[in-house]
Amino acid sequence: MFDLISGLDSALDDAEVLLDFGDDDSRAEAVSELGQVVVELDRLELESLYFGEYDDRSAILTVYAGAGGVDAQDWAQMMTRMYRRYLENQGFQVTVDDWTEGDEAGIKSATFTVSGDRAYGVLESERGVHRLVRISPFDSNARRQTSFAGVDVVPEVGDDVDIDIKEDDLRIDTYRSQGAGGQHVNTTDSAVRITHLPTGIVVSCQNERSQLQNKAKAMAHLKARLAERAREEREAHLQEIRGEQNEAGWGRQIRSYVLAPYQMVKDLRTDHETGNIQAVLDGDINDFVESYLRWRRARYEGAQ
Repeated sequence: MFDLISGLDSALDDAEVLLDFGDDDSRAEAVSELGQVVVELDRLELESLYFGEYDDRSAILTVYAGAGGVDAQDWAQMMTRMYRRYLENQGFQVTVDDWTEGDEAGIKSATFTVSGDRAYGVLESERGVHRLVRISPFDSNARRQTSFAGVDVVPEVGDDVDIDIKEDDLRIDTYRSQGAGGQHVNTTDSAVRITHLPTGIVVSCQNERSQLQNKAKAMAHLKARLAERAREEREAHLQEIRGEQNEAGWGRQIRSYVLAPYQMVKDLRTDHETGNIQAVLDGDINDFVESYLRWRRARYEGAQ
């Protein structure tokens, strides 16, 4: 870090000397030098936004349909497409762990493990309720419909986090895998659903090839969710930032996506918005992620 700051200081001195020469070539070289300084400072500012305890961890991302019936299930599937495109374009590795098809269209829920540089820090911005307004493709009268999907994100924890899970506190069910969520989803009764009875937390996995592997992956997800719960209990102020994880419905949204009667995506926390909704649905959400990280830092600094 010292070498980097020294280099920036030296670049600023060089630009000042070049400007003193006063000729066009020197001015052009100074502008180029200052441009590189700006790029480096922007990169450093972005680095400073990742200060959370678990920002550098892998993430477990769950998308689930909320209020709105079949429209909400279709919206949940649209969101999984949006996230997968964004994450793959950013170089993250995405593994489908669970996928539950909707009744008529879309999905009821999907769970992914996301690995890569600061996966949790990137995805924390998406946790909450997402509201969609559009002309419903499932309404024969072509009426405008509002539907909701919820997103939950927790950091994946490793063996360095000690979470005591008692076997007596678990209900383990097996069921037949379904859907097209992953490349290797099988059709045997190897899918596993685990309910943690004291907390009511439910996790499931169906993407692995055997019941034993699915159980191990589901247990890892349960451990991550229990670790997040414990962290929230230790640090109550983080619960304010996260917000309550309640039903995905009216009055709880963090972001609105409006396709009709106008087109706009707006984050209700940061006020960042864009009219290019198709680009967003195609995975272009990086500006929303960065605006959230800046908003999060401002709230953290304000609380100090």
